[in-house]
Amino acid sequence: MENEAKIERIKQLIDDLGITQSEFAKRISIDASNFSKHLTGKLAISDSLINKIVVELGVSKEWLATGNGTMYPVSNNDLHTHIRTVTLPSEAITTEGRSGAKVYGLDVTAGNFARDRMFTDDLVIGSIDVPFINPDCSIVKVSGDSMKPIINNGDMIAIREIKNPNLIFWGQIYVVLLEDYRMVKYVRKHENPNRVILRSENKEYDDIEIEKRDICDLFIVENIIHIDNRI
Repeated sequence: MENEAKIERIKQLIDDLGITQSEFAKRISIDASNFSKHLTGKLAISDSLINKIVVELGVSKEWLATGNGTMYPVSNNDLHTHIRTVTLPSEAITTEGRSGAKVYGLDVTAGNFARDRMFTDDLVIGSIDVPFINPDCSIVKVSGDSMKPIINNGDMIAIREIKNPNLIFWGQIYVVLLEDYRMVKYVRKHENPNRVILRSENKEYDDIEIEKRDICDLFIVENIIHIDNRI
């Protein structure tokens, strides 16, 4: 019965994310056929599987393992995220070799670059090659204080494009591209399935509600990078 209850909670999580079973398996880096066996009861829901889900999706381990509490841990602003924040010296951005994640001379929250001009080779100013930053990410600068103190003015972020705009992991930080505006915000679930809530970390900023169809592009933030010239 305990295993069946865990299966039901995982199915509830898949439904909450609005993704397929196969997409869920890919998100937690597990073979889809083995994951299917877990959900059919052929394989037990192990502690290892639970830990994978907790780490990758920010789910409450207590809720997933026992059913107690809420699906996501409640923080001061009712948000959850597992983004790795790192501090690097300016020398970490190298123009030699271009291995690692490309760094673009682009402020992702300012300017009037069209989408097809944002990540062109002529805007590449270097790269950052460290083990914990996905080399497939793009690294860009952020201005403004709406996400302070999580992301400060002048920080850089490593972002990865979400090919399916309906595949949103609620409570994560995204770069949201609208027709005439770009923002870095938490994306939260709206009671209307056709809308989403964009939320700032800075309490001085109000929530923004937008239609899903108005999102032109969506990039998930995987790393926050502080460049310290003193290092």
